[in-house]
Formats: sequence, structure tokens, C-alpha cells
Amino acid sequence: MEPSSKFGEYILLTAAYNEEQFIGQTIESVISQTVRPKTWIIVSDGSTDRTDSIVQGYSDKHGFIKLYRITEQHARNFAAQVNAINKGYDLVRDLDFEFIGNVDADVSFEATYYERLLGKFAKNQNLGIAGGYIYEEKNGIFRSRAGNSERAVAHAVQLFRRACFLSVGGYVPLPYGGPDWLAEIMARKQGWEVESFPELPVRHYRPTCSAGGVLKGRFRQGLMDYSLGCDPSFEFFKCLSRLHGRPYIAGALARFSGFVWAWFKQHKRAVPQDLINFLREEQKGRVRSLLHLNSTPRRSTPSSL
Repeated sequence: MEPSSKFGEYILLTAAYNEEQFIGQTIESVISQTVRPKTWIIVSDGSTDRTDSIVQGYSDKHGFIKLYRITEQHARNFAAQVNAINKGYDLVRDLDFEFIGNVDADVSFEATYYERLLGKFAKNQNLGIAGGYIYEEKNGIFRSRAGNSERAVAHAVQLFRRACFLSVGGYVPLPYGGPDWLAEIMARKQGWEVESFPELPVRHYRPTCSAGGVLKGRFRQGLMDYSLGCDPSFEFFKCLSRLHGRPYIAGALARFSGFVWAWFKQHKRAVPQDLINFLREEQKGRVRSLLHLNSTPRRSTPSSL
């Protein structure tokens, strides 16, 4: 196992709530890394299953894994996960490290995942947030998630350059979720680059928005999009682009419905106006590029030369 100092040391944070089904696979993935984290804080947020005992068992064998338990009662909402991650950061803020990452308790990846990801940072000093592509299982086969994009990094595996993490203020609790997206917006606004790499696959064992029902989750994502100031035209085209295949139609419609409902209700935005303006300029640019691409005549190719 190579020393992480070759690339700059990194630490990991995980918020876990009743994750006995998958957390063992996540821990095995991190233990097997060719470049291990300096410290990994796993915050058990009031778990009532075997999560704590599983983590403690690994911690007893591997000193870099630390279990922290939250025992006080609190609301079980989107802020809870962010608060748990922030509690973990409080435990490591005085350590010397260059990178800090969130890793969800229901993912796994290849043994070279973090070594290769740290290599991306080494090649690009302006890279502030990076991660791999999420793969989810369908009919026994893990396939690239429909929402994967090289312009965004899934919260499940976001790795920050520490300077970037500090400049955006870490994760901020939001009423409808999206702290990972907000961190990316703030990072780009400050000049950092954000990139996800398709060649770094990450297996995600719990389907996105599965907790509480997929349609409810997609509707909540529409509320999230509105709360962060998403441009209406961009929201329309984004949801339209996901109307492919029966499983996705209902989800796309539910997400757009959540956005429209929040718009009619004129819900209070969760972020300041300058961030909304920045995000909308980005999104309008992407819509213009898409419309230009679709309107450009294609050259006909001769059937024979």
C-alpha cells in the first residue's frame, strides 16, 4: 500500500444511519485501497441496528477507522446527514491533510479508486471537487446512472481539495437537500473546477430517491431545484431529457411537478440572489448550447466515395 503523502493525505467522513446491510462492503472497499485515508470518521447518527457494532469491529482492527456516535434525539431530515458530517469534520479539523471527502455508507469501488482520483487532483491544481461515476443495479447488472454528468459529482463520493472545502464553507443544511450541489455552485463561482470521471466507477447499492418512495423523492428534488434557484427553462429541458423509458417518465414528471408547485407557491429560496444569478447564467448557457447544437444542419455523408 502506497503512502498517501505521495499525492497529499486525505481524510474521509461518513454519516451512517441503520446501514448494517451495506456498510461492510463500503468499509472493505476503503480498507482495500492502494492509498488509504489518513483518518476515516464514521458518524453513526442514532443507528438502532448493527451499524455501530460492525464499524467498531473494523475499527478495532484498523486504527484509521474511528466510530463516533450521535445519541441525542433530533429530527430525521436532510439536515441530519449534513449535521452528522459536520460533526465528523469537527473531529479532524486540526489534523494536517490536503483532501477531505464524503463517502456514503452504501457504495463500493475498486482498490485503486482513491489513488487514481488523487492523481486527477495532482494533474490539475484548479480541480476543487472530484469523484467517480455512480452505477446502480438493475436486473442483476450495474449500469451507469442516468443522472451522471462530468460537470457534477455525486454527494456519495465527493472529494474536495481542502482549500476548496474551506472556501465554500463545507456542507450547508438545506430544507430539501442538495448540499452537494450547493457546494459545487459555490466552488465554480469562486473559480474552482468540478469534475466527475466516467473511468472511476462507483457501485451504489441503494437506488437514488428510494427512501420514502421514488416519486416522492423526485418531487422533493423538484422542490430542491426551485429552492436553489434553478432556471425554469433549464429545469424543463433537464426533465424533458429524462423522459426515456417507462421507469423514468413518472420520475421526470414528478420532479418537474415539484418545481412548478414550488414556483406557484413562491417558496422562499434557500440561497442568496448572487448564487441564483450565477447558477442561472450557467444553465442558460447550457440551454443555448443545446438549442444551437440541435439547430445546426448536419452534413450529409455520401453513401460511397
